[in-house]
Amino acid sequence: MKIKITTKKEVSNFCEPYIIAEIGSNHNGDMALAKELIQKAKEAGADCVKFQSWSKETIFSKKVYDDNYFLKDDYRNRTDYTLEGIVEAFSISENELLEMKKIADEVGIDVSSTPFSHKEVDFLIDKLESPFIKIASMDLNNYPFLKYVAKKKRPIIISTGLSTLSEIDKAISVIEGEGNNEIVILHCISIYPPKDEQVNLNNIDTLQKLYPYPIGFSDHTIGTSIPLASVAKGACIIEKHFTLDKSMFGWDHKVSADAAELKVICEDSRRISKALGTTRIVSLEDEDRKNAFRRSVVAANDIPEGAVIQETDLDYKRPGSGLSPEVSRFIIGKKAKRKISKDEIIKFEDF
Repeated sequence: MKIKITTKKEVSNFCEPYIIAEIGSNHNGDMALAKELIQKAKEAGADCVKFQSWSKETIFSKKVYDDNYFLKDDYRNRTDYTLEGIVEAFSISENELLEMKKIADEVGIDVSSTPFSHKEVDFLIDKLESPFIKIASMDLNNYPFLKYVAKKKRPIIISTGLSTLSEIDKAISVIEGEGNNEIVILHCISIYPPKDEQVNLNNIDTLQKLYPYPIGFSDHTIGTSIPLASVAKGACIIEKHFTLDKSMFGWDHKVSADAAELKVICEDSRRISKALGTTRIVSLEDEDRKNAFRRSVVAANDIPEGAVIQETDLDYKRPGSGLSPEVSRFIIGKKAKRKISKDEIIKFEDF
């Protein structure tokens, strides 16, 4: 199945992958940095930049703020920040997101954002004119939210981190139940970063077999190897966190690709996609190249006129413009009509 996720881009399994540079909150609330991230993502070859649309009211409950829970995940142990303060500082407003869309339009890159509330969904569709809605892994089992998004009849890209197969199946059924069949499913492991043995790229095969929808990959690994390997599995979308500086303070910088890595992912994923080619065995070389590389039957030694050809009289050497080695069985036992010199290419008329 092919899903048109933008007016210009259709995705299906084993297509040239659509690359989403996940800015998320890596702008750290600094719109000058956000603009630079958009520009650098475009220069690296990404198809889309994506933000995350949340506010203090739409992402965490009071208990999470009281516990400062997600600060424990950051490798810096910054005691001068509270979770509530970081959320307020790192969120992006509607007006700022509209400004980022203007920048993205100017440089020629798609822009979207992940919503976390009904209000944010409405804004992304009605004001930002996002070509698709991305559902974060945390909302895969948020069935009332999935129903609301599905009713908007916009393509949905849904990540599957944190989820069991039965939960994935129910989420897809909920979306389909609202008459929305424009779905792309992303294999995802919501560990930042996962160990290689936790990534389970073979899950892409499983999802391809179970669902008629295109399957992509939302990546949280370090480096470029794993997302590139997903292309060989047929991933139609690669979503990769993107930063300009992995050492910056924040949730996702350390698991993000920098500009150089994003460029590798963009360029090499498209190269891999082209190299996968067809499952049909084909020979693309022309006859001159085949002749240059293949072998012909030649005389292994001087063969006198009238001699009966023995197997030891034959050898096989380049070029392949003479008799193929496979016809040697028809030559053995024949009499030579003429003297054939060593290394001379043998012809049928010689017998």
